[in-house]
Amino acid sequence: MVRNLLCGLILAALPVSLAASDTGATAMLYVKGTAWLNGGAAPHSSALFPGDMVQTQQDSAATINAPGSNVLLSTDSLVKLEDKGVLLEHGALVVATSKGMTIRAGLVTVTPASAGLTQFEVADVDGAVRIIARKGDVSVSGQSGTTTVAQGQQTTVEENPNPDQDKRRRRRGAAAPVGGRGGLLNSPFAVWSGVIGVGALTTWVLIQGDEPPSPWKP
Repeated sequence: MVRNLLCGLILAALPVSLAASDTGATAMLYVKGTAWLNGGAAPHSSALFPGDMVQTQQDSAATINAPGSNVLLSTDSLVKLEDKGVLLEHGALVVATSKGMTIRAGLVTVTPASAGLTQFEVADVDGAVRIIARKGDVSVSGQSGTTTVAQGQQTTVEENPNPDQDKRRRRRGAAAPVGGRGGLLNSPFAVWSGVIGVGALTTWVLIQGDEPPSPWKP
C-alpha cells in the first residue's frame, strides 16, 4: 500500500514535459483562462505537435514552451505551430528564443538575426504586421525584401500585398470555433496595447502557473 502511494506521488510529480518527449511532441502548451486547441477547449497543459492550432480569448493567455524557445500569446490571438516556428494568423505574441525560432504572419517572416538569446514581439492586425526587437536584432522578410530591425527599434510591414489572398486567409482563420473576430479583435489599439502590456501578462502567467521554467532561462 505504501509502495503504491509512493509510486503515485512520483508519477504526479513528474513534469508534463517528460510525457511530451515520450510522444514525440515538439512543444508544450500552458493555458490561463479559456482557450482552444484544434477546435476544442484546451486543457491547462498539453503536448503540441506541428500543425496544432491554438486560439486565446479576451480573458485568456497561453504560453508555448519549446526547446530553447518560449512564446507568450496575448489575448484574442490565433497561431499554428510549425516545424521550426509559429504561424501567427491574428493577434499578438512575444518570443524569447536561443534557437532561432521563426515567426510568420502572412508573407512576413521574422527571424533572429544572430545566435544567442533574442526577444521580440510580433502583432498582426488589419493587414499590418508590427515587429519590435526587444533584445538582439531580428531579420524581417517580406514581398519588398529583407530588412534588419535593430535592438530597441520597431517596424511595420504590410502583411500581404494581395488583398484577395489576404481575405481568403482570414476567412480560413475565422473558421476556428472562437467567437470574437470583430470589434475588439480587429482594433489596432487593442492589439498594440496587448503587445505593450505583455510584460505584465508574462508576470501574471508565471506567478499563477505551475509549469516548469522555460528552457532558455538560466
